[in-house]
Amino acid sequence: MGKKSIKENKNIYFTSREEAGLTRAQASELIGTISDSKLEKIETDKVAVQPEDVADMAVAYKKPELCNYYCTHECRIGKGNVPEVKISSLSEIVLGMLSALNSLDNQKARLIDITADGRITDDELQDFAEIQHQLDNIDMTVEALRLWVKNTIAEGKINADKLKDLKAK
Repeated sequence: MGKKSIKENKNIYFTSREEAGLTRAQASELIGTISDSKLEKIETDKVAVQPEDVADMAVAYKKPELCNYYCTHECRIGKGNVPEVKISSLSEIVLGMLSALNSLDNQKARLIDITADGRITDDELQDFAEIQHQLDNIDMTVEALRLWVKNTIAEGKINADKLKDLKAK
């Protein structure tokens, strides 16, 4: 491995490559679609990173969370529409999911009352906002679980092909 950089304020792509234990030349070869000179420009913020480059780096560095980072921090569309997912343990994800589902279960009847007439009135808005918050929590835990699975697959701890076959059934 080459020398470790002493540069401060490294961007996430720079630190991800270093954490993977790769030089730029090794990373470029492993990625196959990005030259080491382009990689240097991405890592030093001299050029804007492209989505396909991020996807390729995420695979090469075994760091699927790079895709979520790109979408939430750099993509014009994603910044306002994609939630930032935090890396969590499986037990934290499951407990968060169960908590959100239990809260929503308690609000199910109210959601039916609010939406039965096809509109949401001012006096229903507070309850609807709380229900929407619970739905957002469920969405976040689902995304956290997806990221956990991708990371676990990248680490070789889950058989991706077998999981894909089982999900298809």
